[in-house]
Amino acid sequence: MAAFNLTHSDPSPFILMGIPGLEAAYVWISIPFSVFYIVSLLVNFLVLFTVGKEQTLHKPMYLLLCMLALTDMATPTFVVPKALCIFWFSLKDITLGGCLTQMFFLHAVSLMHSAVLVTMAFDRYVAICDPLRYSTILTNWRIAKLAFVGLTRAVLFILPLPLLLSRQPFCSNRFIPHTQCEHIAVVKMSCGDVSANRTYGLVLFFIVIVLDLTLIALSYVLIIRSVLKISSKEAHQKTLNTCTAHVCVMLMYYTPSIFSNLIHRFGQSIAPQIQVILADLYLLVPPMLNPIIYGVKTKELRDKMGKYTCRL
Repeated sequence: MAAFNLTHSDPSPFILMGIPGLEAAYVWISIPFSVFYIVSLLVNFLVLFTVGKEQTLHKPMYLLLCMLALTDMATPTFVVPKALCIFWFSLKDITLGGCLTQMFFLHAVSLMHSAVLVTMAFDRYVAICDPLRYSTILTNWRIAKLAFVGLTRAVLFILPLPLLLSRQPFCSNRFIPHTQCEHIAVVKMSCGDVSANRTYGLVLFFIVIVLDLTLIALSYVLIIRSVLKISSKEAHQKTLNTCTAHVCVMLMYYTPSIFSNLIHRFGQSIAPQIQVILADLYLLVPPMLNPIIYGVKTKELRDKMGKYTCRL
């Protein structure tokens, strides 16, 4: 991905400014960045380690949790190291190729994350609405194929973004008021016609969000309809409780994602530092909380993770 066509641009690097207006507080800001990142890596690695070690967890639901954990480890990894270099050492330079590569992986992982959440909704739908066929419909091999489809979709959908930008001429003012090479932030650096980039990015955002949220909503409508047919209130509670973790993780991902994207595109009146902080928190907080939520709400996983945690 580093070998983009850069013939239309000079080799001058971009300058990632970090969080405009808060330069004096960079050392303090770096503390939560570091803590969130380290905790995110540790708890997600614990999920991967636990599922890998325990044969009883080699089931579709826990394989999906492993996929979620991988995306949760990758997301901050593409942002936090460079942000800390800015905060600690004022290393703000980044080449155009490096910027476009970061953009590609960051957005591709985000789409992969969304695909995992859709697959989890389908998993809950089958488990509740058609439990007798669950083991035949959702096999480990089928989960692997769905993961491959999600990865392919992410790559094919996101690849045009850096490819289109790599053909753009960029202005001499290459100061990006951000800690990362977010697509819209880089588009604003171009002196050429970026209407295609803006249109594709906006259409892609709404198509993916609307499509994925529609599929998730459809799954939960069918789940709720199935649950309402159950007469026992205890069964109601037990069935819906299995969906609570997924709903929490889904809300933590889609709500700030939509809010952050809309602010970057249409929130010109909002202070730049607020936009950057919101974008960074969206990439830092959910990856840290997701495995904790599933660990708390899923008894089998909680017990197994507790066993390995006590050994450390």
